[in-house]
Amino acid sequence: MRATILGMGLLALGACDAAPVVAQTAPWQQAAPNKKDATPAFKGQTRARWDKSSVKPAVQVVASGIPHPWAIAMLPDGDVLVTQKSGKLWLVTPKGQKSEVAGAPKVAYGGQGGLMDISLGPDFTNQLTLWLTYSEPRGGGKSGTTLAKAVLSKDRKSITGLTVVFRQQPAWSGGGQFGSNIAWDSAGNIFLTLGERYSVESRKHAQNITDDLGKVVHITPEGKPAPGNPFIGKAGAAPEIWSYGHRNPQGAAINPKSGKLWEIEHGPRGGDEINVPEPGKNYGWPVITYGIDYPGGPIGDGITAKPGMEQPIYYWDPVIAPSDMIFYKGDLFPWTDQLLIGSLAGGVVRLIVDGETVVAEDRMLEDEGRIRDIDEAPDGALWLAVDDSDGKLLRVTPG
Repeated sequence: MRATILGMGLLALGACDAAPVVAQTAPWQQAAPNKKDATPAFKGQTRARWDKSSVKPAVQVVASGIPHPWAIAMLPDGDVLVTQKSGKLWLVTPKGQKSEVAGAPKVAYGGQGGLMDISLGPDFTNQLTLWLTYSEPRGGGKSGTTLAKAVLSKDRKSITGLTVVFRQQPAWSGGGQFGSNIAWDSAGNIFLTLGERYSVESRKHAQNITDDLGKVVHITPEGKPAPGNPFIGKAGAAPEIWSYGHRNPQGAAINPKSGKLWEIEHGPRGGDEINVPEPGKNYGWPVITYGIDYPGGPIGDGITAKPGMEQPIYYWDPVIAPSDMIFYKGDLFPWTDQLLIGSLAGGVVRLIVDGETVVAEDRMLEDEGRIRDIDEAPDGALWLAVDDSDGKLLRVTPG
């Protein structure tokens, strides 16, 4: 299914159809939307003005030969941990030397499934604890997103004590739409984004608050519902749920100014969106969407709004196929507090935000391929994981 998204995204971005252009300074011609009958819910919800950065990024290939990397985690001394979708974990030095780290979990590899996100725990400096998400085989051809923790050995050659903390329920067949991204709140609890597993039947579960498909969950490091969750004590509801009605949220970040979680998710054919999930709120999938189904028809009733369902703060049609996102915190680039998003359709999308409003958009590094993950190093440089058979790691600085 990912290939389908990418094919459509690349076709759309390369099209020359006439389209409503919001600013005369647009650096490229944006194609017409797939969902032609959609009307944004408010001004600026899509196609914000273009703001082409004056910075010309310089790109260094630090390492290659890690086929289809998924996520990177920057270690305090500059080394980088990299997950490979097929189920391997790698250590890469700033000079590009790479070595496999033993002890990675067994994964259900195929489609979008495999070894996915990696995050350093808040106690990493003292305890060397790290956290991994992966599509876990559950028997009978079924799988589900699982969060586990482990300890990195002092020589960085292995991880030990792998312990499952949380399992998405129910398990489902197929290799589509697992999520998944780890984000830490200020209290040291975890937001985990979970996909709805892609099928026509499983997508209905995104509206079902009894399970974890198509949800953002909020849990303690022990895997328990985090204090203050909206459905704690509510009969018939899963107490780990923070928000629901999500499709395939693969990126998440804590806004450093507000402390709120932001998440970004894949739409179908059109309708990639950014949300700021509030506790207990319903974000609409698959009832409302700014996209259409892959064959071309509507999804459900083809509506984009309904009472009781939240609107995204921003959406794209055609898609950008979003992966990870970060709020840039450094000053090496003149983008402090701006949102940087990896695009599987190619490159990095930069958004200027004012509060929870997107005011401008830019696209960069489109020739660098499918950007699966993006991270900021302590020196302010950007590190990108390129999702292809060669599996490059890029370091990006101002040119």
